[in-house]
Amino acid sequence: MIQRGAIIAVGALALLLPTVLVRGWMGSAEERLVEAQATVVEQKVAVAAEANEAYCTPELKKILRRVLQSCGLLSATGGRGCEPVDAKHVATMTGDDFNALFVPMQKRGGIVQYDKSAAELDPGDLQLVEKVFADRAGASYFLVVSRASPDGPEAKNRELSRARAEVVLNHLRTTFNDPDLDRQVGLLWLGEEYAQLDPSFCNWQRSGQQTQCLPEELNRSAFVTWIDCTL
Repeated sequence: MIQRGAIIAVGALALLLPTVLVRGWMGSAEERLVEAQATVVEQKVAVAAEANEAYCTPELKKILRRVLQSCGLLSATGGRGCEPVDAKHVATMTGDDFNALFVPMQKRGGIVQYDKSAAELDPGDLQLVEKVFADRAGASYFLVVSRASPDGPEAKNRELSRARAEVVLNHLRTTFNDPDLDRQVGLLWLGEEYAQLDPSFCNWQRSGQQTQCLPEELNRSAFVTWIDCTL
């Protein structure tokens, strides 16, 4: 009888053991699943935080979306940008308000200053463009916003600011050889007609003469910056 009882007990244990093990494995699997899901959520939050900085206000996102989709984001078939008349329509705000949107990007951006009536990049300009572009840090869009000072005819300054934007793009294409570059870079040329820079932008990193910052010199320029906003 004792032997028979032992056999029954062993049999019962053998039947019970798989159930216990399965429940244990299921519990561990559930714990691992919860941990994995939590990790994914944390990663998504981190990525969103990095790609949607505090300066990404609704106003900036609206402007950025319009610039990139309507006039600045280039395609493989050829690029175009926004001219001053288009820019006013795209921005739908005063020039000062438009410029204020970009003030928080001072640490990320730079101002390329050109010689009078010129659209060529000198060694200092090239160095600044490459430095700002190389510091992408996960951002999606790179803006080139060019201007001309109010010297000379308006139509000439419009074409001059366009040439200043395009020379930056052409240098980026040549230097970085990035197949996605034309889908990342947005151009906006403003001539002398819209959003002239005020002296507060003298505090940005600039190429050219650093001992002074005259308005006409500041606006013979293109400011370049990566933008981390998610649209």
